[in-house]
Amino acid sequence: GILIATGSEVDLAVKAQKVLAEQGKDVSVVSMPSFDLFEQQSAEYQESVLPKAVTKRVAIEAAASFGWERYVGIEGQTITIDHFGASAPGNKILEEFGFTVDNVVNVFNQL
Repeated sequence: GILIATGSEVDLAVKAQKVLAEQGKDVSVVSMPSFDLFEQQSAEYQESVLPKAVTKRVAIEAAASFGWERYVGIEGQTITIDHFGASAPGNKILEEFGFTVDNVVNVFNQL
């Protein structure tokens, strides 16, 4: 499987990858700082980073899910924030929206 993340969420993906590895799962982490830069790369490069044969994918970004569907595919999931208006300390908000190692692991394992 593949965990795709951007920015500070890459650290979360790496931590989740370690837990998944302990469960015997082979999971890669891809840092995707820019859709545009990724799309500018050759088809061969894109395939080497996100092989079509690997359909268990979770994208993690503390922003909107817009655009991630093309990278997670129809079998994948996103952990994102698609609404506004919450207020609390940063760590509490992230936890409420599912940006925890446990949630990433659970979402991946449900695929």
